[in-house]
Amino acid sequence: MRHILSYSFYEQSTLSLARNLLGKQLVHESNEGHTIGRIVETEAYLGVMDQAAHSFNGRRTKRTEIMFGPPGVIYTYVMHTHCLFNIVTNKIDVPEAVLIRAIEPIEGESLMVKRRGPARRGVTLTNGPGKLTKAMGITLDDYGHYATESPTYIIDGPEPSNISIGKRVGIDNSGEARDYPYRFWITGNKYVSRSR
Repeated sequence: MRHILSYSFYEQSTLSLARNLLGKQLVHESNEGHTIGRIVETEAYLGVMDQAAHSFNGRRTKRTEIMFGPPGVIYTYVMHTHCLFNIVTNKIDVPEAVLIRAIEPIEGESLMVKRRGPARRGVTLTNGPGKLTKAMGITLDDYGHYATESPTYIIDGPEPSNISIGKRVGIDNSGEARDYPYRFWITGNKYVSRSR
């Protein structure tokens, strides 16, 4: 029996959640089958004070409105043709979120390969935020759903023994925010998108 994480799990601070999601397992159910991946890398985005966040300075758009909602809600969006998967955190009207950057396949790897193509077997299957959503079958349709309910949800998993912390990736135009140590990953895991 899978233990789905409760709503209250997502009410913690965004930095704590980014760290505590490591080792948990992302599940997606579809007509093709289900896939499960261990979360091995995350990034925190701290809303109005974080220049790298979509909600920086309280910016509210049709896309980012979901960030002002309750914690535990899924925030998906497209960047450079890739769908990215985030979890809204903290509390209502505090527009913060955690990006899931990489997973390690646990179940349904053959389905993941089918979705991404046979050339993507191994580490490159899910070692990036756009790669993992394609492999898992996660799309913009997941936007606004709770991460505690089917078809896309997060279950408990073993806590990692070692966690590394560093700068986020791909946010060079974010002023001083580009240097914030808001990226977390399981030390030594080969599916991490970038180890440094």
